[in-house]
Amino acid sequence: MIINDTTLRDGEQAPYVAFNTAEKVAIARALDACGADELEIGIPAMGKSEQEDIKTLLSLGLNASMMTWNRMRMEDLEASLACGVRCVDLSIPLSDLLIDVKFGGDKAHLLREVERVVGAAKREGLFVCIGAEDSSRADLSFIEEVMRLGQSLGADRFRYCDTVGILTPTRTYNTIKHLANLDLLPIEMHTHNDFGLANANALSGLDAGAISVNTTVVGLGERAGNASFEQILMTLKHLYNEARTIDPLAIKTLVSLVCEAAGMSLPLNAPIVGERIFAHESGVHASAMLKNTNAYEPFGAEEVGSVRDYPIGKHSGTSALRYHLEQLGIATEQGTLFGLLPRIREIVTGRKRVLDEQELYTLYREMRPCS
Repeated sequence: MIINDTTLRDGEQAPYVAFNTAEKVAIARALDACGADELEIGIPAMGKSEQEDIKTLLSLGLNASMMTWNRMRMEDLEASLACGVRCVDLSIPLSDLLIDVKFGGDKAHLLREVERVVGAAKREGLFVCIGAEDSSRADLSFIEEVMRLGQSLGADRFRYCDTVGILTPTRTYNTIKHLANLDLLPIEMHTHNDFGLANANALSGLDAGAISVNTTVVGLGERAGNASFEQILMTLKHLYNEARTIDPLAIKTLVSLVCEAAGMSLPLNAPIVGERIFAHESGVHASAMLKNTNAYEPFGAEEVGSVRDYPIGKHSGTSALRYHLEQLGIATEQGTLFGLLPRIREIVTGRKRVLDEQELYTLYREMRPCS
């Protein structure tokens, strides 16, 4: 599967977010190091500053191919060509609602623009993706008509966009399966997370025959965001068995870069990269993990540059207490460990914060003053 990451375009379109040139360069390099296949790097029609950033990114010599986003307008295409890009997404609305807003309801005019702009892009030898905005609210027969036109013009890919995040996984699968079976254009999934289904819908599309998926780092994007780069990446490796090499330091660096540049904090329980997702407090879980780290983790903490932890909390059991005391060079009896648990639960419940090892040691000394 192809991961086309659009952090530098759709991610930056998140409200209150603006990346400077140095941040864009660092993010692009980190995405490349993490194995992104393609990067969507900006919108040339925004003006000179954006165009200069795009030229800078193109000059980096990264392994990932680079694409710009454009409206289906000749002036947008010309701005991309002036930057020296060789891959473009040309976006056009397909739902009646947005065709009415942007084309006055004139589908014939829209189709003429597709023919004119895609034709010009192909004459320039560009890789062309037709970005089908609001596909999930569009009439299926009109989607097919646009795909057939795109195929006749030599377009290379069709981006099926769930622009306002209303798809379900089942509907996604059925729709993409139908479109893929037409064998018109390779399909790329562009999903939004308004109902928390961006990743699920993206993967359903891949299951149904799509060959590419748009992502953003930590799901950054408009409203509730997009499919998550790090989540899709790890899913393709571990659940789809793709041969992807993942650098744990690069993942940590990438997530930190994007969060800092976007001025946002990462939820502690964020999938893949959350600070606490490799923390095991439950007594049953901690006991099993201390025997076999595969017991309650689908992949190892070290794979994404994280550290496994056994917090001393309300739900801790004797195995975790023994582990921490042994780290301090103390071997103790099971009865002593059981005796510590009620006091630990009382303290943690009262102050809403786990104990550190030194506090555990202090409690232990209070219970065993002569040890």
